[in-house]
Amino acid sequence: MKIQRALISVSDKTGIVDFARELHAYGIEILSTGGTAKALQAVGIPTTEVSHFTGSPEILEGRVKTLHPKIHGGLLYIRGNEEHEEQAKAHGIRPIDLVVVNLYPFEATIARENVTLAEAIEQIDIGGPSMIRSASKNYQSVCVVTDPSDYAAVLADMKEENGGTTLVLRERMAIKAFSTTSHYDGMISSFLNREQQTCGRFSIDYPLEMRLRYGENPHQQAELYGDFSSYFEKLHGKELSYNNILDISAAAGLISEFSKPTVAILKHTNPCGVGSDPDLREAWEKAFATDKQAPFGGIIICNQPITLALAKAICEIFSEVIIAPEFDSEARSLLQKKKNLRLMRVLKPLTQSGRDIRSVLGGLLVQDSDTAEIPELEHKVVTSRPPTKAEIDAMEFGWKVVKHVKSNAIVYAGPDRTLGIGAGQMSRVDSSRIAVWKAQEAGLSLKGSVVCSDAFFPFADGLLAAAEAGATAAIQPGGSVRDPEVIQAANEKGVAMVFTGTRHFRH
Repeated sequence: MKIQRALISVSDKTGIVDFARELHAYGIEILSTGGTAKALQAVGIPTTEVSHFTGSPEILEGRVKTLHPKIHGGLLYIRGNEEHEEQAKAHGIRPIDLVVVNLYPFEATIARENVTLAEAIEQIDIGGPSMIRSASKNYQSVCVVTDPSDYAAVLADMKEENGGTTLVLRERMAIKAFSTTSHYDGMISSFLNREQQTCGRFSIDYPLEMRLRYGENPHQQAELYGDFSSYFEKLHGKELSYNNILDISAAAGLISEFSKPTVAILKHTNPCGVGSDPDLREAWEKAFATDKQAPFGGIIICNQPITLALAKAICEIFSEVIIAPEFDSEARSLLQKKKNLRLMRVLKPLTQSGRDIRSVLGGLLVQDSDTAEIPELEHKVVTSRPPTKAEIDAMEFGWKVVKHVKSNAIVYAGPDRTLGIGAGQMSRVDSSRIAVWKAQEAGLSLKGSVVCSDAFFPFADGLLAAAEAGATAAIQPGGSVRDPEVIQAANEKGVAMVFTGTRHFRH
């Protein structure tokens, strides 16, 4: 199908000038709107304004410009259909054979802090999705392009077809276009449902990224959807498993808490140990010293390029996955000798944002990600003795870790390392006992440490057990009806304590 006329209207103008210039070289008439028309005209590409083409001006601050029979008729009429051809001629409808549209930046708008509902609504594209759907429905005759990364493929097809496009390309572009509008509508409905607190619907639309060998266990089928590979590149090793991906995601959330050079070790999404130090080998030693048994077959993540010294230390144990922003050449060569080890390079910042989604019987639970920041702890002291500078540093370090430990969670920490971690127990006292036992097994002293609890101590016994183990300070959310008893116990033991006011349950 040779292209006579193209309509271009894009928010993301990446590559559009070069693409339009190639279309013009084929003698294709270009229709355009607003900012896109100005951008093309500014570089000398002949462009017909849509309002001139339709004979109707843009109105309502640009809300209505392409919603016109001469636009949608030109997209939708079936070429070769005698009745359609007669009606098109009678109403002055001329064919539009190529639509290049990408949509208003709704997703980027709602990602901004403190965006208002009115601002978001103004970024709901109406004409764009309408044109995309019209062109996609008539893909037998019309090509629709919604992604700048497809410009090269369209031009290559046109070169082969002497200014036309193949049905294979048009069909592929139409499928992608419908996925685009589906995802766009899903974002809008989810946002409005969340903002207006109505009895609306929640929808998700992610492309299939890969089919996995199996799920959590071999008898379970599993797939990965979304854009996981835009965050990580596998440099070496076997294909990722379902459990690997869960662990990698958990590791990314944990390491994103730290700006100083840090190494973390995880197993079954729980931190085994975390250490910070300008010398990465020392950071590793601090993390590994917390628990030298659990890391076998675990996940290691570092927020700095992995050096040869660190790689040599890591090679002393078996690991499933190692994650870093980069690997020094010698370190990578050494690690790649382990054929079953997966090396993952981080491609972009591992910021935690958006929504957490979990399946439950009969539906989905949806919540904001836990991105609460640490308050200024000096203003949160509830005991007669305030914490020292070293204790404050240890509180901040341990609080970053404890929010990533399954509840009930207890972490004993120093200013730059974990010393004992207790996770996932039905009793907070049991979690504390496990953390103390782990420290004893590792030969680590808890004297002078800080105890961190993801939720309040319901009784004074948890605080007293921590003090007996050697902790001199505690950080917890507070909020128990027995807070006065816990504070009194802390004062009697000389333990400095802060209440953050923020709980970090993780189920």
